[in-house]
Amino acid sequence: MADPLLQTFQLKHLHLKNRIITTSHEPAYNEGGFPKDRYIAYHLERARGGIAMTMTAGSAVVSKDSPPSFDNIHAYKDEIVPWIKKLTDTIHDQDCKIMIQLTHLGRRTSWSKGDWLPSLSSGKHREPAHKAFPKVMESWDIERIIKEYGDAAERMKLGGMDGVELEGQGHLIGQFLSPLTNELNSEYGGSLENRLRFTIEVLSDIRKKVGQDFIIGIRCVFDEVEEGGITKSEGLKIAKILSDSGLVDYLNVNKGRIHTDPILTKHIPIQGMKSAPHLEFAGEIKKEINIPIFHASKISDVATARYAISNGLVDMIGMTRGHLADPHIVSKIKEKREDDIRPCVGATYCLDRIYQGEEALCIHNAATGRELKFPNIISPSTVKKKIVVVGAGPAGLEAARIAGERGHEVVVFEAAPDPGGQIRLCAKSERRKDMLGIIEWRMQQCTKKNVKFNFNVVAENQDVLDEKPNTIIIATGGMPNLELFETKKDLENVYTSWDIISGDVKLSDSILIYDEAGDHTGMQSAEIAIKEGSTVEFMTPDRLISSEIMGMNLTPYLKNLQNKKITYSIAKRLLDVSIKGNKLNTLIGSDYDENFKYNSSYDQVFLNYGIKPLDELYFSLVPYSKNKGEIDYKKFINGEEQDIISDNNQFNLFRIGDAVSSRNIHAAIYDALRLVINL
Repeated sequence: MADPLLQTFQLKHLHLKNRIITTSHEPAYNEGGFPKDRYIAYHLERARGGIAMTMTAGSAVVSKDSPPSFDNIHAYKDEIVPWIKKLTDTIHDQDCKIMIQLTHLGRRTSWSKGDWLPSLSSGKHREPAHKAFPKVMESWDIERIIKEYGDAAERMKLGGMDGVELEGQGHLIGQFLSPLTNELNSEYGGSLENRLRFTIEVLSDIRKKVGQDFIIGIRCVFDEVEEGGITKSEGLKIAKILSDSGLVDYLNVNKGRIHTDPILTKHIPIQGMKSAPHLEFAGEIKKEINIPIFHASKISDVATARYAISNGLVDMIGMTRGHLADPHIVSKIKEKREDDIRPCVGATYCLDRIYQGEEALCIHNAATGRELKFPNIISPSTVKKKIVVVGAGPAGLEAARIAGERGHEVVVFEAAPDPGGQIRLCAKSERRKDMLGIIEWRMQQCTKKNVKFNFNVVAENQDVLDEKPNTIIIATGGMPNLELFETKKDLENVYTSWDIISGDVKLSDSILIYDEAGDHTGMQSAEIAIKEGSTVEFMTPDRLISSEIMGMNLTPYLKNLQNKKITYSIAKRLLDVSIKGNKLNTLIGSDYDENFKYNSSYDQVFLNYGIKPLDELYFSLVPYSKNKGEIDYKKFINGEEQDIISDNNQFNLFRIGDAVSSRNIHAAIYDALRLVINL
């Protein structure tokens, strides 16, 4: 029986070779507002991987007074056309279709970006996520922006795009549609017909300028799931009006709102949340209208995508985050290698970075966004070498995997009985168990390449040397740091956040968690401690809590800690800890006031102050190595083979990940990729 996902689909005049697309998203790879070589390389990799259509930009802005809050493409500039043409020609050469999403962000941006023009909207209230109070639109604003939508679409057609999609969820079109954000007392406000008027006039202007042989779609929220907002029944009316208008060729269906981090996280779920939560809703809309339905929302696995198509819930399924993790999903489906698909683990490192104004990166595919330098398909080496890797955390496993793909003989030593390193610790929370996919996939790939593993072995100098390696890679990670800058020594009688997460320490009633790393470990330990019944003071010297956890990932922590026995203390620095009776006495200060000092007592104190590298083995091997552990950073950055030779010893020695310094999963995996890709 033919795979439903590999069925073709006719979208008006456009022939789509299968049912899988990537929906529009903004990876922030453009240069000066234009999709240049890096941007093109990113979409090209996914086109080579077999998708039917790549949808670019999330979204390209149509007006100067829609400042690029997400480093958006500038669709309002005539100079963009040649770059769009280069992008579309490149994608079309892969038998892949390409569209672009257009938008005016409305209030979902800031006046202090771009040309410093005021943000505007159909109402006066600020969007909490972007914090700007918008100007309420005047009639000339509406007329101008309608025309700018049409002009932008015309530029995209000139550039060879197969179509445009309008962004209607939370952006200006959505702000007009929603009674929660439309306060206009004119023909554009009030009734559903009036609130739809702006959308219809935008679509009409676009259709007039691009003609019928060009796809126009709209991505919309058809149920805001909030009192006073668009209801399901009203959303169905909107869908029918749009479908019957003859102006749009498909609807991209979603539900919810996106104006705060918690609401956005319901709309675009992260790990620990239900997969494909809006898929059945999309199917309900499809039953009632006569144009195709697209949908994407946490559909990261092939089984769910196949279910959606085979049951007729949607016509085209978006697997966008899935393709950040593995751009070759479709090719692997065709080749019956689904078990080789690198899984999206739902960490949402990609989107969180975008919403922080940074480039999108996948937590465990370091080649994503770096396609100009680093391939997803690894080529074999012409010379076979013996590689010893010490440590089977994310850095060590990535090094072993790539070395195995290169055809080298690889031996791994790991002190623990199982692979994973710190990922095993974070996965102890049920909500984060999918993180194990980072490890399980690499173990599977290593097994296929005959990588040899030695678990329960605390590798010493001679163990490694006995393997007679050409290259030794130290990926031993680290242990929690107990030495504060202020004390210059390990604190006694204190524990670490690891002790809470692992369950190695019985928790007392009153505890302090001092978090100077600002990462998941601190918040995860607080979540567990509260669940165990402790009263927690969560303290940081920073001006905000958990600065390294971005908005969408911070949301479930704060949700689970609301109305619980926890106090947040910001801008307070732990200076020392001593024993006083049966309590621990702490000295607390502040970077903001040198005269601010006080003492406070707790039953237990837990530190989250980064990782101290486990580097003893590395330094014991340095004297015996060719390169004395040195790395040529220029070659490292470019993924070129290291060729430093200090003497005539038999092996090169390198260290990566937390064995170098305390960082994160992506940094560890990126270290391994750069070091080994041309080894």
